[in-house]
Amino acid sequence: MFSPGTKRGNLSSKRERNVVQKTLLPKIESPITPHRRPLIDNSVPDRPSTGTPAPWAPRLSVFARIPAVNRSDNADAIKPVYVGEFPQVVRDEQASWLQQRVPDDACISGGMEKGTSLAWIICGNRLFIWSYLSPAASTKCIVLELPSDVSENGNIGSNDRNSWLLCIVNWDSTSRRTKKVVKHCNSAGIVLCNQKTRVIIYWPDIYSEGRTDPITSFASSDELEVTSSLVDGKTTPNRHKQPIRLGSSLTGSSTLNSLIASAVPNSQHICVAFACGSNGELWQFYCSPSGIHRKKVYDDILNLSSQGGDSGQLIESKGYPRSLTWRFSHVSPEESNRQFYLLTDHEIHCFSVNLNPEIHISKLWSHEIIGTDGDLGIKKDLAGQKRIWPLDVQVDDHGKVITILVATFCKDRASGSSYTQYSLLTMQYKSGMSIEPTHERVLEKKAPIQVIIPKARVEDEDFLFSMRLRVGGKPSGSAIILSGDGTATVSHYYRNATKLYQFDLPYDAGKVLDASVLPSSDDVEEGAWVVLTEKAGIWAIPEKAVVLGGVEPPERSLSRKGSSNEGSTQEERRNLTFAADIAPRRASSEAWDAGERQTGGFTGIARRTGQDEESEALLSHLFHDFLSSGQVDSLLEKLKISGAFERDGETNVFARMSKSIVDTLAKHWTTTRGAEILAMAVVSTQLMDKQQKHTKFLQFLALSKCHEELCSRQRYSLQIILEHGEKLAGMIQLRELQNVISQNRSIGVGSSHSSAEIQMAGALWDLIQLVGERARRNTVLLMDRDNAEVFYSKVSDLEDIFYCLDRHLDYVISIEQPLGIQIQRACELSNACVTIIHEAMHYRNDNHLWYPPPEHLTPWYCQPVVRNGLWSIASYILQLFNEASGIDMSAKSDLYTHLEVLTEVLLEAYAGAVTAKVDRGEGHKGLLDEYWNRRDTLLDSLYKQVVDYVEGRHQDLNEDEKKEEILRKLSSRLLSIAKRHECYRAMWRICCDLNDSVLLRNLMMIMYAA
Repeated sequence: MFSPGTKRGNLSSKRERNVVQKTLLPKIESPITPHRRPLIDNSVPDRPSTGTPAPWAPRLSVFARIPAVNRSDNADAIKPVYVGEFPQVVRDEQASWLQQRVPDDACISGGMEKGTSLAWIICGNRLFIWSYLSPAASTKCIVLELPSDVSENGNIGSNDRNSWLLCIVNWDSTSRRTKKVVKHCNSAGIVLCNQKTRVIIYWPDIYSEGRTDPITSFASSDELEVTSSLVDGKTTPNRHKQPIRLGSSLTGSSTLNSLIASAVPNSQHICVAFACGSNGELWQFYCSPSGIHRKKVYDDILNLSSQGGDSGQLIESKGYPRSLTWRFSHVSPEESNRQFYLLTDHEIHCFSVNLNPEIHISKLWSHEIIGTDGDLGIKKDLAGQKRIWPLDVQVDDHGKVITILVATFCKDRASGSSYTQYSLLTMQYKSGMSIEPTHERVLEKKAPIQVIIPKARVEDEDFLFSMRLRVGGKPSGSAIILSGDGTATVSHYYRNATKLYQFDLPYDAGKVLDASVLPSSDDVEEGAWVVLTEKAGIWAIPEKAVVLGGVEPPERSLSRKGSSNEGSTQEERRNLTFAADIAPRRASSEAWDAGERQTGGFTGIARRTGQDEESEALLSHLFHDFLSSGQVDSLLEKLKISGAFERDGETNVFARMSKSIVDTLAKHWTTTRGAEILAMAVVSTQLMDKQQKHTKFLQFLALSKCHEELCSRQRYSLQIILEHGEKLAGMIQLRELQNVISQNRSIGVGSSHSSAEIQMAGALWDLIQLVGERARRNTVLLMDRDNAEVFYSKVSDLEDIFYCLDRHLDYVISIEQPLGIQIQRACELSNACVTIIHEAMHYRNDNHLWYPPPEHLTPWYCQPVVRNGLWSIASYILQLFNEASGIDMSAKSDLYTHLEVLTEVLLEAYAGAVTAKVDRGEGHKGLLDEYWNRRDTLLDSLYKQVVDYVEGRHQDLNEDEKKEEILRKLSSRLLSIAKRHECYRAMWRICCDLNDSVLLRNLMMIMYAA
């Protein structure tokens, strides 16, 4: 966020400053160490003393539980969230690297790749790559050594070390939907390019066990001399071609500004990369395990034919083209044609690439964004306008909306002062436009130009060219601008005004290296912004922080240099009304435990009133007194006066207290243990502790007569409280089921596998990982926790199991797996679902006196999300039955047994949902039709399996009475289900096959009487 400027004591000279920096260089310590310090103190001049909290505090599992005093909830809401630490190998390398060099020379390159959710850092002579979605304990970091002929034994020029471009080529052929769910990359190539020396390094597959040395390609001296002469306006005599090593002097040479890469279909670890240079060149690099082929595609792309009109800027086109980006970031591995955009000083060019073995590139169209027609983009030559720089271009995930970051140098004719205006230009395709080459205008403005900062300080061109743009994060339509000096600013158009939120780490955690988007587990939209810092790990910027913490654009820069207008500081103070007197603290999963829970989707700013907070605090105090003393004297009146009974549903203070009990994160779990801790009894112990405390809470409600009050006034709240008990009981049984499955598996695999490895196997474990991953992505406060830890902690969201089964069953059970494995995994998932709901029903039956009258209330296991999840696994088993030719009799019998029980549970859920709708007087015809159709489908399929079994297994039986007896025995439970759910067709078929008209008549009479 924008932080008020503060006065700082300036050192007398640059020499003094460097001496102080050297003396303050500390040793790197673990993030859990209480006395941890930043890697470099005060290395960034004029850094504000307030802003994003420092991550040097101890883990918040200790720190955040200290009661906050005079803390503003709104101020905490605008804090960024600490997501995760660097892998330990990165920390160790940073410490070693910084000890060998002065701070000013310790530059680090890094970035984030949205498609694979991988982060990377180059420190010293090593490249580190890891997933920024994984919690610290389970993070696997790939360490790649830069070739010795590139690094020259560590003698890397300081000007070249921070000038790396990197592209990750994902070789995985999984579907887009599956990748969006799990985002785990298992096979990827790396293309690394130095902007100044133009050296290309290629690793064909960084995940392969037998990883070989990378392939390296150096720019020839002729190539570098030509680019240098084009920039300097001079010619240089030819020399013999020789590789140029990093550290060589390349003053005045052209740099490569942008790099993109794509896999070549139907090939093994072959990709093609494109790079644009600041002298107008476009280069192609064909990378394969056998070598890298360099090819210049265009000599001077700035002079390609446009749609007409002189840009008026060609004489000042140094540094262009600026940016390359693919039109579609997600493509099928078999896709052989792709499109990319190229941003020049006044146009956008669109190129088509044929990715067959013979790479062919052709221009489709170009669009002038800076010209005399303001309707096409930005109108030039306006009064006071001196120069316009398009700085970067990005495309949305659908390839339809193009966003361009633009800086305009202006001069106020009245005052004579100069300033820079930053703005965002959004373009979209006209309807009905084809992908064929055309000279027609294919783009149009999507919205008026959005001015980010109307009057900012004047920056030099190098700073402007260091700025990068990212799009796609929450809030919807927001963009993040990264500056070369290490800040990240989120721009969001909110309530008819542009709001800015600047992320900056005042405790010298280094620069912001890159930003990306936390991928959503759903197929609808992306998640929060995530930021990679130089020394402080990875942070997330929640949607709520951007909306609440954004300020209107002040007259200042997007850098740390402050404003040319001294009044901007006061303006920030007026806009950021709740930023003062707040002790900075590190937000993480512990803030969740302290009560700062967030919903998965942010649709508005729902604020609790002061009365709600007072009621909740009073209830918490009274309950804890009850736990210690067992006394409940006069509690009901106190709670009534505080307004504790004025809200119904999930916002009721009693329901919130119940939720906090069952969702509490374990204090003694640590992310350093990772998933191994789940092989221990601590998980079951934690769940049992929660159950005991929740039972105490129910006793507290009963003894204080709050239960009676809730039963009469807030029935829905009371049901939610009791359903927390149901879900907790179901979670405990699910944990026991996982233990049983693991024990059975350990007997099968022997002692060669560890207990943790056995736990982390099977369909149930994959489902736990999937649900936990979804919870972590939807609640960024939980990103520093392990998937399984989050799953077993967030008991109140048990419905997410069924949501993931409905939406992402293809991740847990793949059709590519052998049929026997599919059957085993389907039965395991079916058993898990039935176990949860059966235990919830048993809890309800055992504690039925606690429940409010059921009229108008729908149990949680009757909700659509649960029904759809159950139907998803049931319909999958039906598909397996259709492949009867490949299933043996034993496997078919297991499938039938699980489907029969699952059918009973599913139909009971439908019956409960229909009853609730009838009680409320709501329309239920559509629900009834769905209920009946699925009922008939399941019972017909089950009975068909019974008949097939009898016919196939007992062909040698000649006596019809024998077959009839077996059929009667096997269909008895099926007949009971049909009677319970009034499936007349199934009852008719069974009774007819049994030739038992008396049974049919009795069933009809019973149902008629009911």
